[in-house]
Amino acid sequence: MKIAELSVKPNWILSIVTEDGRTGEFDVSPYLQYEVFEPLKDPAEFANIFNGKYFVEWECGADLSADTIESGLSKKTGN
Repeated sequence: MKIAELSVKPNWILSIVTEDGRTGEFDVSPYLQYEVFEPLKDPAEFANIFNGKYFVEWECGADLSADTIESGLSKKTGN
């Protein structure tokens, strides 16, 4: 999977559009228990994200692969 578009939503949700047109949301909150993701508890830090197409990365060094995101992607049902 290749991430075409990425946006941050409240409550540690990433809104994703894949290169092949799929849309969905990924909940990052289960990862906040891990040390590398702890800075993301601050919404300003969470919003500071980079789309590497095959991964997403935050300024604090936390990252998630596109494969991880794809495995937890829930289909978007509304706007």
